[in-house]
Amino acid sequence: MAEDSSRKRLGRGLAALIGEMDQPVSASTEKPLQSDRILPIELIVRSANNPRRQFADAEIAELTHSIKEHGVIQPIVVRVLEGNSDGHYEIIAGERRWRASQRAGLTEVPVIIRNVDDKSALELAIIENVQRTDLNAIEEGLGYQQLMDEHSYTQADLGDVIGKSRSHVANTLRLLKLPAKVQALVSDGALSAGHARTVVTAADPEALAQRIVKEGLSVRQAEVLAQESGSARSKEAKGKSGGSSKDADTLALEKTLSDATGYKVEITHGSSGGQLKINYKSLDQLDALCKLIQGQNI
Repeated sequence: MAEDSSRKRLGRGLAALIGEMDQPVSASTEKPLQSDRILPIELIVRSANNPRRQFADAEIAELTHSIKEHGVIQPIVVRVLEGNSDGHYEIIAGERRWRASQRAGLTEVPVIIRNVDDKSALELAIIENVQRTDLNAIEEGLGYQQLMDEHSYTQADLGDVIGKSRSHVANTLRLLKLPAKVQALVSDGALSAGHARTVVTAADPEALAQRIVKEGLSVRQAEVLAQESGSARSKEAKGKSGGSSKDADTLALEKTLSDATGYKVEITHGSSGGQLKINYKSLDQLDALCKLIQGQNI
């Protein structure tokens, strides 16, 4: 279950890439992976894998005005578009600047060209947006999920690479379990990430989300309502099953342990003891879990 050697170096390698993203190529570099260039704007295309899906018109308008006044100060980071013989380039980071440049009427923009594959381009796009806090919580969760699905990342890997705690990654991923209408409220900014994390545990997430927005409830007020609905649901289930359902305290403890570890935790408790079950999806996750239990730095 040894970690792939390339992933062991992932954090340091991507940190270096992020740090160098906006720096010109050094004259002393033997095999440069980046270069400064001015490109016709029509040769630049957006990436379908850009984790950022929402572009506020007000932000684009403000940036457009700035570009008209001062030009594009920070280059757009691109790569050669694979399988394209027409000299087009795909955006890795800077789609908002590209959109604003188009609106400002520019015909050329400064770029930094990076020689990276699909996997690295996706990693860089996600990390660049997360570090700049340009993503809403749903976009961030979708980006994490894409790295896990397509490149076998564990939650521990993601935490190391993006500089976030494992619990932050786990809590963000949990938001993807919300109903589509609630996710839309988060994406639109009507519901904060803090409120959304509370809504996840509610018996009726959509109803609670709508109430939060309508009444302007605080996160603490939402937490109380979520706990009350969870307790009511637990009592109802217990009555229907003849007392075999988990009580609210057990459910709360499962949530606490799941948030702390980044893994789904299930507790079964009876008069003579019980079981603590931790679920994992891959050998990499099992390896990370073993290290966590042994107190190793992962």
